Amino acid sequence: MPVPGATGYAFNRTRSSYLATELRVAGTHWSRLRGLMLADRRSFSDGHGLWIVPSHGVHTFAMRFPIDVVYLNADKVVVYVKQNLQPWRVAAVRQQAASVLELPGSTLAPTGTSLGDEIEIVLSKPGPEVAS
Repeated sequence: MPVPGATGYAFNRTRSSYLATELRVAGTHWSRLRGLMLADRRSFSDGHGLWIVPSHGVHTFAMRFPIDVVYLNADKVVVYVKQNLQPWRVAAVRQQAASVLELPGSTLAPTGTSLGDEIEIVLSKPGPEVAS
């Protein structure tokens, strides 16, 4: 995955299900702007995730594959979800969101992730701009 940053995992505590076991963080202006643009689908396969902090919404410009998007408030509670957001789209902006978790398309349906779920994010190497 082309995005630098800390690595870790995202776990849905409510559903006892991992959303990402290879989670990377986009916590700088440039890494948040770039996100997954021009990434290859193989580099963002099942188990991967990108946590964008801070963020109120995302776009999929210059992306080559659909993604699932989970908006989290400051307590990492799900406040909005968008499944299979297609390339070249703009997702909704949610002011109550503090961060956004991007996952490979079709990740959320099998986990049952929905509004109100608590997400645990653990980073193995937090950067100075991101706190878990």
